[in-house]
Amino acid sequence: MKVLSLTEPYASLIKNKIKRIETRSWNTNYRGELFIHASLTNISKDTYQNNELRKLIDFSSCEHGKIICKCNLVDCIYMTKEFINDMKTNHYQEYICGDYQEGRYAWILDDIVPL
Repeated sequence: MKVLSLTEPYASLIKNKIKRIETRSWNTNYRGELFIHASLTNISKDTYQNNELRKLIDFSSCEHGKIICKCNLVDCIYMTKEFINDMKTNHYQEYICGDYQEGRYAWILDDIVPL
């Protein structure tokens, strides 16, 4: 069983199928079933004050310390300037839910099932 631990509200954004790309600093060759764990870490002050994120999810509904959904990791894309510009221009809601910087990776998630 592969598990990825995320802070809230990002884990719940995946569970609610609002966020389908997890941004990471590392590549993975793994493809397949992945469980999403909502860590015990409190929501950061910067995240809590992000009004765009607050429009997407009620922070009080976030769960902590649990595996909250499963999904399939179907691709891992190296982020180029062009990829980031496309995300910002054409997929803004997804863009505000991640850390889009050149040299990072976009883990593409599909078949999200809340648990």
